[in-house]
Amino acid sequence: MTERREYLKKATSTVVAVRLDLETDGFTYEKWGVYTVDAAVFARTYRPVSPGLWRKVTPVWAEKAEHDGYVETLEGVTHYEAGDYIVYNDPGGTDAYAMRADSFEAMYEPVR
Repeated sequence: MTERREYLKKATSTVVAVRLDLETDGFTYEKWGVYTVDAAVFARTYRPVSPGLWRKVTPVWAEKAEHDGYVETLEGVTHYEAGDYIVYNDPGGTDAYAMRADSFEAMYEPVR
């Protein structure tokens, strides 16, 4: 892995968010550019911009993957390829997820 750095979401980067609160034993879906966020993590890290539109306001720490692999997330397993970013919601390296480099670089900027 490359050096882990701190990043903030660009002010122009927002997401449309819909909360699913289902009573079910589980379900399977295809992501198609959609991603899931644990409700407690979302409440801690996102703020509303307008109805249904949200922006992540807390920093993340990220590093570029040197090899293909996977990371355990709160929602399951996410696979990544060399050059993708492994992103953490805390500096200790827990609560991880992975993003393609082009997506990450379009949405985030380094703090320093």
